[in-house]
Amino acid sequence: MTGSLVVVGTGPGKAELMTPATAAALARATDLVGYSPYLARVPERSGQCRHASDNRVELDRARLALSLAASGRQVVVVSGGDPGVFAMAAAVFEAVEAGDPEWRDLDIKVEPGVTAMLAAAAEVGAPLGGDFCAISLSDNLKAWSTVERRLKAAAEGDFAIALYNPASKARPTQLGKAFDLLRALKTADTPVLFVRAAGTADAQVITTTLGAADPTRADMRTLVIVGASTTRQVGRWVYTPRSEGAGRS
Repeated sequence: MTGSLVVVGTGPGKAELMTPATAAALARATDLVGYSPYLARVPERSGQCRHASDNRVELDRARLALSLAASGRQVVVVSGGDPGVFAMAAAVFEAVEAGDPEWRDLDIKVEPGVTAMLAAAAEVGAPLGGDFCAISLSDNLKAWSTVERRLKAAAEGDFAIALYNPASKARPTQLGKAFDLLRALKTADTPVLFVRAAGTADAQVITTTLGAADPTRADMRTLVIVGASTTRQVGRWVYTPRSEGAGRS
């Protein structure tokens, strides 16, 4: 039997936000490999093996999945959100590049999912309606100086910015430092959105400004969006126009 590997994202949380293609891949799998909380989102099936692991062991997880696929298993690697955005798809291909040359011939597929910034944006309107970028504030795999350089470039380019991994117990200061850097480059009235648990029944939104934003309001379940100069609030909604000067009277 020829093995295969599919990398999927379960979306932000609600079952209806999981794509049909991902659900079908999960149903066909002989083995599921993933971070324990993400595997917990997937209903158990008789005869299906689960290989759960802790956070920050992405390459070990990828190597296990590739080894199982090479042995003939139908493997699904489970991420949250979209597997290609700060998630397991990149780890799988990193493992392929550095691993057994035979892994390059495996049947590997990536199924897209609803990533956190899209779910967060939908909770508040359309803050990513114009040009935007996504930056992870985690410095586990890159230097903080790299994060600062990218934040500065995004601010100078006047992008709306989606900030992933804004804070954790091990990294409590990064978001505050990011806000300090952005305050020197953007106006104090720039809209800032804290969206926690986006795409779930527990979603919470805080709408504030860059001048007033409190970094302690974020945790690892929070997606932070910092607006562009054109981003504005209309009633309870926040949006970034598609063109400069749109909507102004």
